[in-house]
Amino acid sequence: MNEIVRAQMMSITPDQTPPVILVAAHQSDLDNLVAIRIEAMRESLERIGRFDPVRARERFLNGFEARNTRHIEMSGERIGFIVVKHHLKELLLDHLYVRPNAQGSGVGSAVLTQIFKEADAAALPIRVGTLKESASNRFYIRHGFQFVESGEFDNYYIRPSIPATN
Repeated sequence: MNEIVRAQMMSITPDQTPPVILVAAHQSDLDNLVAIRIEAMRESLERIGRFDPVRARERFLNGFEARNTRHIEMSGERIGFIVVKHHLKELLLDHLYVRPNAQGSGVGSAVLTQIFKEADAAALPIRVGTLKESASNRFYIRHGFQFVESGEFDNYYIRPSIPATN
């Protein structure tokens, strides 16, 4: 119950879809988070011949900090998670994964809306990297992120800070 009290609520569409809730993650949630990550990334990684669930787990474990991680819940079900790391001059959107059966329903957009509010309140830009062959490239561009550079496997984007108006 304490987690729900601390959860941040936001509606995707007020009349039709249940609210998306961000709930603080704990160290004990690690296996569930890894399973969601693997499920969400599988198709994109298989497409480029880089799907390796052991490697995906290890990479996630190496950077995992529960304090930066929140579950994405809808109707009491954990359908994804987000990791946002606060750096001095930017927010790093390190992970945003939604289970495939919930993708395309507006969940990711609702989560970004909340992250945008946090970034704007702090007057910080948001940086994100995404696998080159992933549909998430279009998703981030559609939500105002601007292409910055390309690495070996990933593209990197920035969403400039938009100062909050009083």
